[in-house]
Amino acid sequence: MANGDAASEPPRRSGRIESGAADEPRRLDPSVAAPSRPRIAIAEVLTNGWFEAWYQPKINLKRKCLAGAETLACIRHPGLGVLMPGDFDCGAHDIASLGERALTAALKSWSPFDQAGFNLSLSMNVPVGVLLDLPIRELVAEHRPQSDRWPGLILHVTEDEIVRDPKLAREITTRLRASGIKIAIDNFGAGYSSLAGLREIPFIEIRLDRSFVQDCATDPTNGAICQTAIDLSHRFGSVAAADGIRSQADLQALMAMGCDLGQGELIAPPMPQEDLLDLLRERVTKPRPQPGAGPPPAVTINRIA
Repeated sequence: MANGDAASEPPRRSGRIESGAADEPRRLDPSVAAPSRPRIAIAEVLTNGWFEAWYQPKINLKRKCLAGAETLACIRHPGLGVLMPGDFDCGAHDIASLGERALTAALKSWSPFDQAGFNLSLSMNVPVGVLLDLPIRELVAEHRPQSDRWPGLILHVTEDEIVRDPKLAREITTRLRASGIKIAIDNFGAGYSSLAGLREIPFIEIRLDRSFVQDCATDPTNGAICQTAIDLSHRFGSVAAADGIRSQADLQALMAMGCDLGQGELIAPPMPQEDLLDLLRERVTKPRPQPGAGPPPAVTINRIA
């Protein structure tokens, strides 16, 4: 995605980001306050070609197959390395500029996956303010794939933002749906939404907040919140997606609860597009288990089953 000299790019690897590698994302402790994060001028990022779209696979927990990928707006900073979303700070205007570039990347990046034989459903996070500020429909009309196979794009909007004005949210989501854009409720459980407000919004996915996903197998409160959110999503006629899965125990618990989709470091880390394509090709060409060879392997780290 960057416009820099290809010869200076670090080597790509298939499916795994090795510890200590040149393109290993910078990981900040969640407890680090926002002012302590590096302040990045997005105009400088875009001018110098430091922007990159990375992708984190999302799997269907019931069928144990790839369901799609989340597009992440990353920065390959010459001094700080690869910065993931949430690891840097920028102004409101910069957020809109970065959002426009990320949206364009998410729309354009579907075709290379499709040409390789993978019709991926792509998604991305977007603040409600960006939805209001950007000409979303015009950008989609300009950059969307011209293929009948394109499944559309899913935008993650946080729970607390979208229920502030349910009528406006419904108007926005209904208008975007005609352009192939669907809405997912992100960080569900962390906000203070009313069910009446959610009922007014045509969303297709509820994404469980990662703070409840982690330790949901051992923490009774987290487990109960996850189960309630999963049941609620099904009653709304949508699907439930768990974000931030880190342990096999949590994964198994979510599957037992009936969670539909899963995403997290346990399944696969974020990676550049070419790395994800390499991983998908590797999985397709991997020999099938022979009859009588036993059950297929469980979903484990860096594996899409």
